[in-house]
Amino acid sequence: MDYKHTALILVGYQNDYFAKNGILRGVVEEPGRVDEVLQTTLALIARLARTEASIISTPIVLTPDYRALASPVGILHTIKESGAFAAGTLGAQDIPELLAFGDRIQYVKGKVGFNAFSDTLLDDVLKAKSIKQVLLAGMVTSLCIDSTGRAAYERGYSVTVLSDCTSARTQIEQSYFCSSVFPLYGAVISSSQV
Repeated sequence: MDYKHTALILVGYQNDYFAKNGILRGVVEEPGRVDEVLQTTLALIARLARTEASIISTPIVLTPDYRALASPVGILHTIKESGAFAAGTLGAQDIPELLAFGDRIQYVKGKVGFNAFSDTLLDDVLKAKSIKQVLLAGMVTSLCIDSTGRAAYERGYSVTVLSDCTSARTQIEQSYFCSSVFPLYGAVISSSQV
């Protein structure tokens, strides 16, 4: 792997998904899956931090009035109704485990929907670093990971989804996206293959 031209993109590594009392932790129906994804991702970050790979976190933070979600449906409706990812709340904050990596992780703000490229400077950051390949990790496989992966592919990046660093709402959904959807525009591997 050409680490200098590779970026790990972290999607949704925030308290509302990963903290024990996170508002959206229950979105993942498989008990223990959230903790497994977190531990696997942290181990991968620790390995990549010793390389030239870029590590970029793309949190979703919404204004308290949720004006970015004018007509929300599905999980976006759930986010608005539950008050998840509201600016200034503990739930919107990045998980404390990321702090251990200091400035080795770059944060790209502005994400207000599924796609980490929409309304952010992510593409500009990747281009400035001459990134050619993106590795995707985070929540939720069928929404933010898929939307971000497709957007990356459409912008000319080679896309790899890390199956053990992502989680869908159910194991069936996770398996379906990893076996039938992601291979249409990218690769699917486990973090141990990175």
